[in-house]
Amino acid sequence: MGARVLKYGMVGGGAGSFIGAVHRRAIALDGQATLVAGALSSSRERAMESARELGLERAYGTWEEMLKGESSRTGAERLDFVVVVTPNHAHYAPVKAFLEAGFHVVCDKPLVHTPEEADALVKAAKARGVVLAVTYNYSGYPMVRRAAELVASGALGTVRKAFVEYHQGWLATAIETSGQKQASWRADPKLAGAGSLGDIGTHAENLLTMVTGKRIESLCADVTTFVPGRRVDDDVAVLIRMNDGAKAVLTCSQVCVGCENSLSIRVHGTEGSLAWRQENPNVLEFTPRDGTLRMITRGGPEAGVGAKSTRLPPGHPEGFHEAFANVYLGVFAKIRGEAGVFPTGEDGARGVRFIHACLESAKRDGAWVKVK
Repeated sequence: MGARVLKYGMVGGGAGSFIGAVHRRAIALDGQATLVAGALSSSRERAMESARELGLERAYGTWEEMLKGESSRTGAERLDFVVVVTPNHAHYAPVKAFLEAGFHVVCDKPLVHTPEEADALVKAAKARGVVLAVTYNYSGYPMVRRAAELVASGALGTVRKAFVEYHQGWLATAIETSGQKQASWRADPKLAGAGSLGDIGTHAENLLTMVTGKRIESLCADVTTFVPGRRVDDDVAVLIRMNDGAKAVLTCSQVCVGCENSLSIRVHGTEGSLAWRQENPNVLEFTPRDGTLRMITRGGPEAGVGAKSTRLPPGHPEGFHEAFANVYLGVFAKIRGEAGVFPTGEDGARGVRFIHACLESAKRDGAWVKVK
């Protein structure tokens, strides 16, 4: 007999939401959890309409109503976890409230706006003994997991240098002024907090620290807004000093015309190097010091730990939704009391501290700033 299907509720992610639909599809992929409740919009009317479209009987106009209604349920009717996919500014209050009510919570990135809020959420999760996960979905790619495994095994020797880039071009013009929903809230500092830093730079930071297994000790950042009238950053370049003497360069930009979703990482050590690109995610390049390039493929003979995160035979491409689903499989395992690999609340808090350190450095004209 298989594992019990988990029940979850969602805050945000209703009609017109890109990321809400992605979460639902990823969760559904392996048939281990089902959506039963939701407060799917900040507008009561849209929340109820979205719930009707999804066939939810346990529909709520606000997350506060959902918290009250779901907290009263017990046994098989009680939610196993709650997913929060609201715009960034609306993460903290529902995440904290559901954690304190004893629910496991999965939150989209970035976790919150401030380090203080992030620390409070980590503390709340620990106090109640519940899971707090942050969906850095690129950590779920099999070849990203294999890359981290290779570094940890010593295959690259001592890591000296890493380059991580996340470049897009969709905000090269002021489309936020045209009413485009995704651009509108991402370009509003009250809703998004930071611009490209919060939207994609935090993904790059997570990829860097996950693959190298190192932490960022200090950084200096050049933070730019290229599009006239825009109130958040749209281009960032960061020099990074990591522990053990390693150095890194991180760039994120949403004004790179011609780039769609160009996330990549290269890591160079004393004995070899590796390279991975999100737009060709099923291949990891590994080059030992003798210069012989080895192409490691998802599901292939050298896939290592990555083979545990794949669903199809070699040559059948897997991608974005499957990586997202791998993050959720780790969360499901943890909820069931098993070992699970996924980005934690601590990872989310570290990402928030990274964003703030970059903004602080920029305020000080690119001064080196410690990442606490």
